[in-house]
Amino acid sequence: MVGKNRYILLIAIAGLVLILDQLTKLYIVSSFSLYESVTVFKNFFHITYIRNPGAAFGIFAGSAVSFRIPFFLTLSFVAIVGMLFFYKTVTEKLLRIAISLILGGAVGNMIDRARFGEVIDFIDVHWYDHHWPAFNVADSAITIGVGLLILDMVLKEKKKKEI
Repeated sequence: MVGKNRYILLIAIAGLVLILDQLTKLYIVSSFSLYESVTVFKNFFHITYIRNPGAAFGIFAGSAVSFRIPFFLTLSFVAIVGMLFFYKTVTEKLLRIAISLILGGAVGNMIDRARFGEVIDFIDVHWYDHHWPAFNVADSAITIGVGLLILDMVLKEKKKKEI
């Protein structure tokens, strides 16, 4: 891809992630009370409206708001700018897809932090009483994007060993 065409994939994927993320969060906020939970698959999957003031797994959730919000907004902004610069240098499609997914998720969660001071989560996966921390569409996109980055590294390493 050359010129502006290289950004079509980025805009399409990151845009789709951002739209899905914000629409699902809007639905949750307008349809559920905080902490309300609806069973989708008994003992495995619920839709549960929570708000996470921290990062992944609640990291920094107990920190002062005056530190936490500026810290996460700054960190998100720096990460987004870094990904945009990195994307500019990448030629492999798999890496571009990965960066696009991560970017869309990062922007989605940054919007929550700017609007609410915390992130809206609602995907509650568990095995009976053993719960994975709740997450959202943005978190899913970030996780898939990171997985694709790791896959790309593994494939490149395997290719090096074959040579």
